[in-house]
Amino acid sequence: MNRHIGTVVIISVLFFALGGVSAIAQQAETQRVLDAAEVFQAIIGIPEHEVPTALMRVTSGIAILPGVKRIGFGIGVQRGHGILLVRQSDGGWSRPLFLTLTGGSIGWQVGIQSADIVLFFRSRDSVERVLRGKYTLGVDASVAAGSLGREAAAATDQDLKAEIYSYSRTRGIFAGFALQGAALDVDYGANTAYYGKEINQPSEIWAGTGLPTPDSASRLQRAIAAYEKTLQ
Repeated sequence: MNRHIGTVVIISVLFFALGGVSAIAQQAETQRVLDAAEVFQAIIGIPEHEVPTALMRVTSGIAILPGVKRIGFGIGVQRGHGILLVRQSDGGWSRPLFLTLTGGSIGWQVGIQSADIVLFFRSRDSVERVLRGKYTLGVDASVAAGSLGREAAAATDQDLKAEIYSYSRTRGIFAGFALQGAALDVDYGANTAYYGKEINQPSEIWAGTGLPTPDSASRLQRAIAAYEKTLQ
């Protein structure tokens, strides 16, 4: 009898412990989405450094990776986590899909830095290729440093030739930069933790069938939609 009670207690402890781990993981992913919203609002909130209107109007997907760790000595390495939102057929934005970024780079500063990275995908095909597995920037798609300020204001659809335009923020200042050789991967564990359901196909998130839209996701969607309204 005592042995049976002991077994029940152990199972109960494990159950609640695992529940606690799950809740902590979900909180981490929620914070990642909130950080992404802050980064996006920062990049659009500096008038003299605005993102090209022409780029925003044709963007099919936006990847936001807050706090990417970069170690560079001429040739650098970086590792980070972020999210990707995709423009839907009705013009709105999808729930966030969680990603990881890993790889090398050339031309970054010597030392260790943390940077916020924003990628604007012009090509729907480029967005969908992210779903198929490891996706290498500059190899699977052309990447260019995004223009800012006066250059951005003068940009037209015809000037936008790359598939992806990239921006980085270090020390509070955004700048366009060339991100080459880094790989984007779907972060299945983070997707499962955030939505509370095992996600086997990234398209499940964009379709949204049976999935919640957490408040943090809604906040990010609203931030992007509100900015687009200012461009009309």
